Amino acid sequence: MSFSQGEILLVSMLFTDGSGAKRRPAMVVWDGGDDDLLVAPVTSHTVRSQRDVTLTRWQNAGLRLPSIVRLEKLATVGKSTVIRRLGQVEATDWTAIEPALNQFFADIMAA
Repeated sequence: MSFSQGEILLVSMLFTDGSGAKRRPAMVVWDGGDDDLLVAPVTSHTVRSQRDVTLTRWQNAGLRLPSIVRLEKLATVGKSTVIRRLGQVEATDWTAIEPALNQFFADIMAA
């Protein structure tokens, strides 16, 4: 099974303290072809970081509520945790996500 960059999935995400998991939407950042995906959580909470990108076309991405992609919280998840595909980020939203993601990685490399 393979996934596309910008695809929105419903995944079972583990809590950072290991106490359980919750079904959450996430955007695919990278599918390297193995059993894992690099994803960014998608949330309906308000923007709280310069690395949060608001989805203007959230309905077309298969989301039920106005949402943001939280790039600061990238996670690796197993493909086995994917519950279902929800949709795809539209090109208009990707034009905001891609430079923010590139800047995030540039900042990490410069640190």
